[in-house]
Amino acid sequence: MTITPDTADRNAAARDAADPLHAYPSKFVRSPEVRAYLDGNSLGRPTRASAEQLSSFVSEQWGGRLIRGWDEAWYELPLTLGDRLGAATLGAAAGQTFIGDSTTVVLYKLIRAAIDARPDRSEIVIDTGNFPTDRYIVEGIAAELGKTLRWIDPSIDGGVTVDDVRAALTENTALVVISHVAYRSGYLADMPGITALAHEAGALVLWDLCHSAGVIETKLDEWGVDLAAGCTYKYLNGGPGSPAFGYVRAEHIESMTQPIQGWMGSSSPFEMGPGYAPHHGIRRFISGTPSIVGSLAMQDMLGLIEQAGIAAIRAKSVALTEYALELVDELLVPLGVTVSSPRNADERGSHITIDHESFASVNAELWKQGIIPDFRRPHGIRLGLSPLSTSFAEVQLGVEGIHALMTK
Repeated sequence: MTITPDTADRNAAARDAADPLHAYPSKFVRSPEVRAYLDGNSLGRPTRASAEQLSSFVSEQWGGRLIRGWDEAWYELPLTLGDRLGAATLGAAAGQTFIGDSTTVVLYKLIRAAIDARPDRSEIVIDTGNFPTDRYIVEGIAAELGKTLRWIDPSIDGGVTVDDVRAALTENTALVVISHVAYRSGYLADMPGITALAHEAGALVLWDLCHSAGVIETKLDEWGVDLAAGCTYKYLNGGPGSPAFGYVRAEHIESMTQPIQGWMGSSSPFEMGPGYAPHHGIRRFISGTPSIVGSLAMQDMLGLIEQAGIAAIRAKSVALTEYALELVDELLVPLGVTVSSPRNADERGSHITIDHESFASVNAELWKQGIIPDFRRPHGIRLGLSPLSTSFAEVQLGVEGIHALMTK
């Protein structure tokens, strides 16, 4: 069947009506200026609960409790919130996940700690398709410590496979750094398979979960993952610049030393002692004073994730990306658009990327029309579909908007 605007509209409406999570988009703040928001993999919409909580926090918690808030809840928040995140979406038992710092800082701390834990090994494995921050940090650490980088070069529409890692590993590999979902293509890497393979070679693995946390169920404990890090402003809807999270497997916590020794990670923060001694437990990976305001919205989103269940969220994610691909194949591929994401849902996260030489100007015009995807050079549009806040109707509007501009 050829999809026309009318049939696509009816199809989207029927899918929205049948969606088990159809009530959730209304729980997010909507703007009349935005007709379709397709960039939840860059910045998630705020929840309505967060809009209320952020306002009341100023007067009731910050203004009312003042410094007493630290004793009552704030001091423990990076750990209690970390445990909650671990249980809801990461498959991590309590005491292994913390909230704090930016993703860049958390990655730096964990990568350095891992390298220092393998002092007799000289190589780090990473891929050219990884997010720039990951690559830049690893390059800097390698230069600082005299380590060798072994690069994997995945295809533009794929990502790092088990075979890629097998070919890159040697007896000198200290650490493998990979994104669970490739930021451009949306490729979903085989986390248990790659982790097991690296362990066979005696290496540690760090997973970047920025594009999977909150939308894809992971089992960090069960799969033997050593370290993981991720942001909270994408599918966890924590807001611009909300603090990142880090995961350290229980067996590594006491034996690893992170390089940014701050007072909040010391054994007795409020003793203000003359020398640093790391805290016993995951708190040792915290450095400075945590961002309490930046952690508020994330709590509300975790509440929605806990209600909906990560399995149902993943099912909706697959349905949204499958629908987007159907529309792209019918309306855009005949116009020369290329799909630069995996076709197999088991190998795909919650976004798809499509490429065409006209997309820089198309994306700019879409934004003017209130249709908000995101652009990735040289000429890709990413459709980032956040299952709890994105409707099928928005997907239809977005793809048809691209079609209309390309045929104008």
